[in-house]
Amino acid sequence: MDLLLALAWRIPTALLLIALATWGALALWYRGPDAALATTLVVGLWGVIAAAGLISLCLPGHASARGVCLALFALGFIGLCVWWYTIMPQAQRNWAPDVERLLDASLDGDIVTLKNVRNFAWHSSREDFTPRWETRTYDLSQLQSVDMVVSYWMGPAIAHTLVSFGFADGRYLVFSVEVRRTADQKFSPIADFFKQSELVLIAADERDIVRTRSNVRGEDVYLYRVAMPKAEIRTLFESYIDEAHALQAEPAFYNTLTSNCTTVIYDMIKRIVPGLPWDYRLLASGYLPQYVYDLGALDTSRPFDELQRRGFIDERAIASDVNGTASDDYSSIIRTGIPAPDGQLIEPEAAGQSRNNTR
Repeated sequence: MDLLLALAWRIPTALLLIALATWGALALWYRGPDAALATTLVVGLWGVIAAAGLISLCLPGHASARGVCLALFALGFIGLCVWWYTIMPQAQRNWAPDVERLLDASLDGDIVTLKNVRNFAWHSSREDFTPRWETRTYDLSQLQSVDMVVSYWMGPAIAHTLVSFGFADGRYLVFSVEVRRTADQKFSPIADFFKQSELVLIAADERDIVRTRSNVRGEDVYLYRVAMPKAEIRTLFESYIDEAHALQAEPAFYNTLTSNCTTVIYDMIKRIVPGLPWDYRLLASGYLPQYVYDLGALDTSRPFDELQRRGFIDERAIASDVNGTASDDYSSIIRTGIPAPDGQLIEPEAAGQSRNNTR
């Protein structure tokens, strides 16, 4: 009986200690001292403290030693939490060129002026580009459509989600919530659980932000045309403006799980559509299109598999290039044959009528 009572509290305590120790080790590894040796020493010291606590749970007797080890671990963890909450997002770092500028938006009635719209010309690789940051003006009364672009870069469950707004003059503007990397930083989904990177909202031309994924990086890119009333399309667009203002006022961390390209969109849309259900596919963003389909926000007159097949844009996107340069018709070409929410298809001849996708 004594053994059962001991196991009843020691096993859960050991599991909790392992979980907290693992979190602490990763937090120290990714956000500890810049020097590699110092980081290794700090993580090693934390590991010794955690191991002592764990070993003390496994040994019979020695209650006083066990109490000391667990108290030492508790004090260390409290200190770790205090340090963790002092780490704040920054506005000024040596940012990578493609995320170095924050979107600046101003709205005057129907007219929105956007500064720092990205329109890079991407060449043979993600490091080979001609930077272009532009100031653009859009008339929100001319908003006609909203599309979801999903780009798969690591298996079927992991994808990046972008939202593209279409205007009556044939232009498209894409918003993308992204990791704001520093110039020497590599993207790491694990590290971004641990305050490695800030969050940035990019507004960009499709020939930049979609084409770099379909034509340069070799990702599998799908486009889905979303059913949404025009009033709600405008509200969603204005929500992105609000997000841009918020990030200008106060930087925020990107988090792989809680604050990423999909969850930020969900937070905006649920303010427009009260009662929007939570779903695991909001975290496994590669399955987000099926979630949107189940909500009835895509063309449900067709099987989802057909929408997915027609929505794959890579072949059309790559064929649209002219001598390695993005075609002016990129946006209309990639939509050829994609079902609209009302069940109609954009046929090639119809797509060709929207060729004034000017900057």
